[in-house]
Amino acid sequence: MDLAFVLDFLRRLAANNNTAWMQAHRADYLHARDTFAALVTEVLRQATPAIPELAGLTPAQAMFRLHKNDRSQTDPEPYKRRLGAGLVAGGRHALRAGYFLALMPGGGSWLRAGRFTPTPAELAAIRQEIHYDSPGFHRLLESPELLRHFPAGLDRSVAQLTRPPRGYAATDPDLPWLKLKSFGVVRLFTDEEVLASDFIDRVVAGMQAARPWVSFLNRALEE
Repeated sequence: MDLAFVLDFLRRLAANNNTAWMQAHRADYLHARDTFAALVTEVLRQATPAIPELAGLTPAQAMFRLHKNDRSQTDPEPYKRRLGAGLVAGGRHALRAGYFLALMPGGGSWLRAGRFTPTPAELAAIRQEIHYDSPGFHRLLESPELLRHFPAGLDRSVAQLTRPPRGYAATDPDLPWLKLKSFGVVRLFTDEEVLASDFIDRVVAGMQAARPWVSFLNRALEE
């Protein structure tokens, strides 16, 4: 699996992020995309025995488009600088928590686990679950196994409210978490780690370690 080619292609794309260059290098793009699809296939194959809710998920259902869907008028680049996939039961756009894998050169590759950019209704449900089961929430985030793979814990650098959410007191001990607008853990990989022989093992182990956290969020969303 030539992940070095994928990183090199993305590096060249970042320096030439325009439609003309992409058309001239379409064969390289297709090879990079197929290689990433093979990576996703192998990750799913190895992860599914321990995360059976991902059974049946295909790379086509998981992989995000390289072309930007939300480009603003001030953004001249038509393509993302990464290849990514949402390893989520029901596919990448399912309204569920799950696992997200991306390759991006320069140390920008990641494994993320959680629910990112949830809807207002989902935010309310997650906050309610944290409030109702605060001990369980903290027990999950303080799990040694989770922190071994995601040492920074819950990402609190995301967008958040400036005031307490409606219905929650300013004295609530969980207020720093209740104000978050996104709930996930993130593990970054250097290019050297991506190219190492144990990269897939690390990704799969990280997904397995994060499964209780993802299940906590999905319980909130399902209720």
